[in-house]
Amino acid sequence: MSAVGISNVAKYYGKVAALDDVSMTVQDGEFFGLLGPSGGGKTTLLRAIAGFVEPDRGEITIAGKAVSNIPINKRDIGMMFQNYALFPHLTVAENIGFGLSVRHRPKAEIAERVRQLLELVRLSGFEGRKPKQMSGGQQQRIALARALSTNPKVLLLDEPLGALDKKLREEMQFELKQIQRDVGITTVFVTHDQEEALTLSDRIAIMNGGRVEQIGAPRDIYERPRTAFAASFLGTANFFEGVVSGRGDGVTRIELPDGQAIFTTDEAPAGARVTAAVRPEKLLAGPVGAQGQEGRTNTIQGRVMAEVFAGNSVTYKVDAGNKPVTVFVQNRTDERFGPDQTIALTWAPYHTILVAA
Repeated sequence: MSAVGISNVAKYYGKVAALDDVSMTVQDGEFFGLLGPSGGGKTTLLRAIAGFVEPDRGEITIAGKAVSNIPINKRDIGMMFQNYALFPHLTVAENIGFGLSVRHRPKAEIAERVRQLLELVRLSGFEGRKPKQMSGGQQQRIALARALSTNPKVLLLDEPLGALDKKLREEMQFELKQIQRDVGITTVFVTHDQEEALTLSDRIAIMNGGRVEQIGAPRDIYERPRTAFAASFLGTANFFEGVVSGRGDGVTRIELPDGQAIFTTDEAPAGARVTAAVRPEKLLAGPVGAQGQEGRTNTIQGRVMAEVFAGNSVTYKVDAGNKPVTVFVQNRTDERFGPDQTIALTWAPYHTILVAA
């Protein structure tokens, strides 16, 4: 049984569809990411699961039970907000135990549950402090412990790491994932951060304009995106538009507007206009005619427009037939390509992915 079921859910604000016939399932124990731009529908969907937004049509279930007529406090969810929403006048222990207190649980039970959660989030000994005395990362863990205090069936996280600086956010990604694994709770989280989605998610739903573009494991979506939007939003992609001129030996030939051609293992009928995506790290850059370029099915030429050094890698912007192409090159050798130098870009046909425009 799925922990969360979403079936044909729609929500309109006037003529604008915040959610447009959205369907998906989240399995028990899964860490499920909702990724997309502002206005994509991800936060509206999370709020609909929580009960803050009532869908205009469709059904949402939690543990197989429809929740459309169930109030927020009866849905058996825990929720953590981006700004944490901690009570400044309460201690750490009182914040964590707040949900149990309002349910009038015995004091001994609350104390024991708070102790367990403080140990889980590695804050034992801080129970008497106030939130303002804690760092951003510690506040994040307090909010997480509070969301888990009532043993909910589902944990909902709204931009859980958005308030942290980059270094701390990266550290907390691994910590949050480990805590979720330790507890085993089904978790749905909203993010607009690609790296966060890739690091945390078992599966991702990419949302755009209130609709689902693609659902799948992070690696599957990254390596085989179905749409141009999915390819560009989860990572970086180069796009080539052309016309299919034939197929043979297991590859499809695509003629580009500048007269060059590229190849893909994906199939498409002859004469079809197609859009192909290639990840920047799949491209190899080298001097034109350099030894070792022969035998690579895809080879195009371009002129270096810019170079950006990032320590462990170099990013090149290349003009390939009046089309900008981005190339990521690992910093493994002393080879560099200067401005206006003509270079060859090569890659395997398998890494040319046909996508819906």
